[in-house]
Amino acid sequence: MKMVMAVIQDKDSNRLSAALIGEGIRATKLASTGGFLRAGNTTFMIGIEDDRIDDVFRIIRANCKVRDQLVTPVSPMGGTTDSYIPFPVEVQVGGAAVFVLPVERFEHF
Repeated sequence: MKMVMAVIQDKDSNRLSAALIGEGIRATKLASTGGFLRAGNTTFMIGIEDDRIDDVFRIIRANCKVRDQLVTPVSPMGGTTDSYIPFPVEVQVGGAAVFVLPVERFEHF
């Protein structure tokens, strides 16, 4: 058995959740915050049998897309902000960061 932890953008959360439920895969959703953009994320914790890991990756890949987004950078720390003019920068957001961890024991009550 494995624990799949997938950190995804909030915009993809409901779609991924519905797809996992549709395939009979249980997941726990946790609210999380990204460190780079300080934007809302959702972390899915999925306990799954070894032979179904490819199914989980297929579902995540199909429902969590990378997209471009304009963001305004945070003002520099320690410097003067008088001359700082924040211009929006286009960055890629979305997709998924997925971790697979071994599970020694799993109980469901």
